[in-house]
Amino acid sequence: MTTCKHSPIRLLLTFALAALALSSPHKSAAQDAMTCTKEITNAHMLGIGATNILDTYLSPEKYKGADIRYISHTLRNKPGKHWAQRIVHQANVSFANDRNDQGSLLGGLYTLDLAWLRRYDLADGRLLIRVGGMVDFNIGGLYNSRNQNNPSQMRLSMQIGPTASAECPFRLFGRQMHAGYELSVPLFGLMFSPNYGQSYYEIFTLGDYDHNAVPTTPFSAPSLRHMLTIDTKIWGATLRIGYLGDIQQAEVNHLKQHWYTHALLIGFVKQLKIWH
Repeated sequence: MTTCKHSPIRLLLTFALAALALSSPHKSAAQDAMTCTKEITNAHMLGIGATNILDTYLSPEKYKGADIRYISHTLRNKPGKHWAQRIVHQANVSFANDRNDQGSLLGGLYTLDLAWLRRYDLADGRLLIRVGGMVDFNIGGLYNSRNQNNPSQMRLSMQIGPTASAECPFRLFGRQMHAGYELSVPLFGLMFSPNYGQSYYEIFTLGDYDHNAVPTTPFSAPSLRHMLTIDTKIWGATLRIGYLGDIQQAEVNHLKQHWYTHALLIGFVKQLKIWH
């Protein structure tokens, strides 16, 4: 009489081990095949600061006051690639008064900044430099409470120019921090402007064009925008504080305008990796 040497429990364990042995290599290969295809760093910031506005179409006076703005700053890059894309949405509202507090000026502007930058790693990777070009779109306007005729002025422009940024990690008071600096300088573009003495009624109702689409250069519209930020971890989140200097000015059609803003920034940074 013979006995079965393979009990049901032994057979079940044998099949389980065989299945595990066959499935493990495939699982490992699938994990190894997954790679990070895109890294996205997004910061949402609130800026509060001082502003100085001049628009001689509305008034020869300079108006000074407060500026509040929201900034969405996104950097997209692919690991191992040298090029990155930067997308910045910026919306601000300014409230200003003249030197005698007899008139007020309300301004609002939306800016879309698109940039493409090439990466350079320096100092054994401790300093990251990005250099490239940007295109900048602006739309908004100003309203002067004192004016009866032509109380408003529209802002509409498109500019291109170089842009650069630098990033550097460092430690302060035992905390790991990350410093960043960005600079954009528009060189050439196109902007809307009424001509000296021309009303908006003549432009949009009568259709009287008078050199209202004006090319801009560094000589007619010297401007720049720069930002210094410091990131640090706090309560499990990445806090960003910084400074924004936004210097926009132009002299076209015998009219002068500027919009200077210096603001304190505070916000949070999120980092996202996309795997395939």
